[in-house]
Amino acid sequence: MVNYSKWISLAAFALLCISCFLPWSYHADVDKHFTGFFSEKNIYGKPAKMLLSLGGISLVCAFIHLLWLKRLALLASGLTVAYAIKNFLLFGSCYLGYCPEKEIGLYLMLLSSLLLFVMAFLPEGYDKEPKSA
Repeated sequence: MVNYSKWISLAAFALLCISCFLPWSYHADVDKHFTGFFSEKNIYGKPAKMLLSLGGISLVCAFIHLLWLKRLALLASGLTVAYAIKNFLLFGSCYLGYCPEKEIGLYLMLLSSLLLFVMAFLPEGYDKEPKSA
């Protein structure tokens, strides 16, 4: 699995990009689907911008073999997971006695950010001992 961590990270980032455009929740009181880039009167902001920025940093760091970039990938993916959990709670929580319906994009966003975080723990790197012939 370590040998494929950067490719799994790439797939997780692609899934994160797709999930930001899918509906995250349906609010029947305003009869609209909210996504990572749209909410009624922009009340929830555009969390997809931050998720994609942090996920992109994590992805770039996965493909470059420098130790400090591996540590930066761990930080960026950790912040991505924290922000994804915050958005999962924000978009799916009840307000004024009304509970919106959680949709597939919200679950995919959380899953893909968790997958990015796990892959940051398993970076592809160089062995410290040289391999003998």
